[in-house]
Amino acid sequence: MTTITATQTAASTGSSTTGTVADTQMLAQNFDQFLTLLTAQLKNQDPTSPMDTNQFTSQLVQFASVEQQMKQNDTLSTLVADTNNTNAIGALNFVGHSVSASGTKTALVSGSADWVLDAPRNGTADITITDSNGNQVYSTSQTVTGGKQAFHWDGQNSLGVTQPDGAYTISVNGKGTDGTAMTVATDIYGKIDGVDLSGSTPALTMGGISIAISSILSIDSAPKA
Repeated sequence: MTTITATQTAASTGSSTTGTVADTQMLAQNFDQFLTLLTAQLKNQDPTSPMDTNQFTSQLVQFASVEQQMKQNDTLSTLVADTNNTNAIGALNFVGHSVSASGTKTALVSGSADWVLDAPRNGTADITITDSNGNQVYSTSQTVTGGKQAFHWDGQNSLGVTQPDGAYTISVNGKGTDGTAMTVATDIYGKIDGVDLSGSTPALTMGGISIAISSILSIDSAPKA
């Protein structure tokens, strides 16, 4: 006699449950089919060799386990959606505020772009700014002091020509007063003007530049130049 297992009758639901209504309906249909086949087996079993009750009890447990997993997936999906909604509302609080964030790429808006340089000690910094295509548009050298300090770019290239608004990246090569190389860290600084909800998690925007909320270091606290 062939025994119908819960695993076989539930195979059409796939190895991965998604918690959708369609999956739930399919599980219910498979369960009904399982009970129909089980009832037929019980009616037509050999009285001298009855079915082992442990078998179909185990099968019922398997169905219950699958159903429980699907309900857990539904709950997790709801929690994720609620968390994303909460994060989106929280992100709106950044709009209109100036922030500093980890990174080297920021937006030139109306001839103005700002970064924060963080030098470990006094020295000099060779600064280069490139456009979104990787072309160098500006370079300068200036003294730096140990700690954080603002760096402002007026959007003009080395020939004094104002560059178009867009994304620009800074790179810094530092040297201490003793002539040895030192790493000068850079952060971006600017005003948050929107929230991008197109991704899996909300992101802030600054002149068209997307900024992860997790990269925000401070709010309205730019160091003085």
